[in-house]
Amino acid sequence: MVGPDVSGDWVILAVVIKTQGRRGEVAVDPQTDVPDRFREKMQLSALGKDNARRSLIIEDLWPHKSFLVLKFEGVDTMTDAEALIGAELQVPINERASLEPGWTYLSDLVGCVVFDGSKEIGPIQDVQFGAGEAPLLIVKSESKLPYEIPFAEAFLEKLDLERKQVRMKLPEGLLEVNAPVAKEGKKKSLVDGR
Repeated sequence: MVGPDVSGDWVILAVVIKTQGRRGEVAVDPQTDVPDRFREKMQLSALGKDNARRSLIIEDLWPHKSFLVLKFEGVDTMTDAEALIGAELQVPINERASLEPGWTYLSDLVGCVVFDGSKEIGPIQDVQFGAGEAPLLIVKSESKLPYEIPFAEAFLEKLDLERKQVRMKLPEGLLEVNAPVAKEGKKKSLVDGR
């Protein structure tokens, strides 16, 4: 599973955190698990906080602490670099890195329908990372609150992205534990002390 964020037709590869140096360098927080995803002469689209988009080409790059430092062509001063703080560095979705067999972009799961055996649970609205190792599938339920189902390999029977289906064998009681609780149920639990 790989999880770069996807926004419409663009994939977010990094977010500019701060300036780094005096020649227009910026420190970025990579949002991809793909090693060596960034390279010299790579073209990126920077989406600023004001939703303005500009094209940038990487001139140089190097790791620094927990960040990656990027130097862009034409960004030569700290003032130039300051204008990029908070920008999302993106590529078109069709330029996503190729994945090895068995790996899936988590963003591709949104919109797929989850099944527990032959029972349809609902469509995936989002994928989030919680306290556990497995990402959580946020699955629409019949009530207002969604189910949170761990996307664990042990539960996965079949993933069919062409048919937009995620077939799982969930442990007995998992859906009840993660079942959305109605307001009346919450009130009763608080009153009864349960």
